[in-house]
Amino acid sequence: MHPHPTTRLTNSVRDIFLGLLLSLGLLKSSRGEDTLTFKAQSWQEDNQRIRVDSQYAQLESDLTTSTHLKLMGLIDSIAGATPTGEAPLTPGGPVPIAPMHDRRKAWDSELSHQFDRISVTAGFANSRESDYVSNGWSLNTVTDFNEKNTNLMLGYGRTDDMINEEKIGWTIKRPKTGNDFMIGLGQLLDPNTSVSANVSYGQSHGFLSDPYKIVSTTMLNLDPGFYYTVPENRPTEKNKVSVFLAANHNFEKLNGALDASYRYYHDTFGISSHTLSLLWIQKVGDKFIVQPSVRLYEQSAADFYYPSLDAAKIVTSYDPVLFQTGTGKAPFYSSDYRLSHMETIDLGLKLIWKIKPWVSVDVAYDRYTSRGLDSLTPSGAFCKANTFTFGVKFTH
Repeated sequence: MHPHPTTRLTNSVRDIFLGLLLSLGLLKSSRGEDTLTFKAQSWQEDNQRIRVDSQYAQLESDLTTSTHLKLMGLIDSIAGATPTGEAPLTPGGPVPIAPMHDRRKAWDSELSHQFDRISVTAGFANSRESDYVSNGWSLNTVTDFNEKNTNLMLGYGRTDDMINEEKIGWTIKRPKTGNDFMIGLGQLLDPNTSVSANVSYGQSHGFLSDPYKIVSTTMLNLDPGFYYTVPENRPTEKNKVSVFLAANHNFEKLNGALDASYRYYHDTFGISSHTLSLLWIQKVGDKFIVQPSVRLYEQSAADFYYPSLDAAKIVTSYDPVLFQTGTGKAPFYSSDYRLSHMETIDLGLKLIWKIKPWVSVDVAYDRYTSRGLDSLTPSGAFCKANTFTFGVKFTH
């Protein structure tokens, strides 16, 4: 990963912004509504560990009364240091960290068309980093029933990724693919209340390890008794399933609304998780909206998560060809704290100000905290972070 000049980042964002402005003018031959949104966000971990600065611009345009286009361009810059997965050099000492710098450019497009009772949306996305290229396709439909009070949602998405780590000794690129399917129902219970539920299933295949995460061990079949760091070794296949439930209710007398959702997730890595999200949308006068939110998350550990391979008595093997990437064959192991038994809390507050009928701005702050629940993973591996967001939206 390489550092980058700030001027290049600023110029690239400006080019995307101006390009979308031009597109807005060119597409306005239709009679629909167009919106242009620009946002900047900064994720800042405590102790100056990782900082991610993101800028993106998004255009939405009604090409006709039944056809809608959405385009988004994004740039991320990341810098700082992250835990390697290696055990502390001394018991209770700080976890080893490694510096990282990179930049990501991404864009996303969606084209939707409303037929008589069915809305069809096709999407394509591309994301590029110095060591990672991802392409994604999606196709989603929403079918209305019961005088449009009920809808059926069907979706499919595919990703084709390529990982390239020449700087850590890779001689070939390694692919990763994913296929996801979703089916869901939405129901309007009354003019102020709606509920929805969906089930999704996905499969991933290929290189699923993190190339930057390592494990420490003295039990290596190369020279037992000496201290080594070897790359983590995750399975090359993963299946996952999730169930999502949501409800929305408008409290007319309070000029507010409540969005609540719950998600259950399980995969063949052995991770099960629960996510509860609550969002209150409060209208204040004619120009302001205040949105406090909370998100609670808890997950179990992966079956192959081990803070210490020696304590787990796992003996790794030396493979001169695959030593830099893991073997992809059992035994599997990782010391990445993100696979541990853990919980996170995200508290947020957002303010939207509609300055004029055609322009609004928003600012948001989120506080994120994570901690381990297994009493084995060093507490220093888990992060706390602040997120600051600023946005402006134009409507025409």
